[in-house]
Amino acid sequence: MSPPLILIAETQSQLRHDVRDYLEQSGFRALPAVSADDIFHALTSAPVGAVVLDASLRGPDGLDLCRDVRERSDVPIILVGANSSEVDRVVGLELGADDYMAKPYSARELAARLRAVLRRGRGDRALGLRRQTQAIFDGWVVDSARREVVDPQGGQVALTAAEFALLAVLIDHPQIVIARDRLMELAGVRDTPSSDRSIDVLVSRLRRKLGKGGRAAPIVTVRGVGYMFSAIVDRR
Repeated sequence: MSPPLILIAETQSQLRHDVRDYLEQSGFRALPAVSADDIFHALTSAPVGAVVLDASLRGPDGLDLCRDVRERSDVPIILVGANSSEVDRVVGLELGADDYMAKPYSARELAARLRAVLRRGRGDRALGLRRQTQAIFDGWVVDSARREVVDPQGGQVALTAAEFALLAVLIDHPQIVIARDRLMELAGVRDTPSSDRSIDVLVSRLRRKLGKGGRAAPIVTVRGVGYMFSAIVDRR
């Protein structure tokens, strides 16, 4: 199996060069990008494993690109930006990013986070669904082998790696309240001072995607504790 290809969309040329060199020395393949055209050309012409996307990229800016990339692909996205506030992190997650890093950041930490999002994408974590091919609830079908989610009308619903990991954890613990810190651990969400807010954003994104057709998603908030998946799950 060839090393994963990482698309580096970074505005600072020296940082782009340094990150590319470090990732290639760490067992990745790295492809630099400086524009939206570079990004979308790479996504349509090569099996990109993950995108490192600078929020300050221009024409369109990195935040708009994050949303556009997510609408077209479920490739893992690590958004990097100059601000480290919770607001910026939450905005990035709302737009579909799987992780957020504030500048300045080290190439070593970036490599570690890339490995984490790639593990989630491959389903290497113990997500429960690995023991059964399909999980069915309220007419929805989650196929772990194909990493597909099909709604009750037969349409496919695209989930990011982080969203799929979260759904898999919830499905594996139906009708059980899971504390936020435990949910972060099981779903592979990075432990930071704002990680509980990150979990809230991921749950909100997942609820929107599972709430098609006017039906509420079966994810119940247990105030002050965490979340519970309220549907009955049939595994096959």
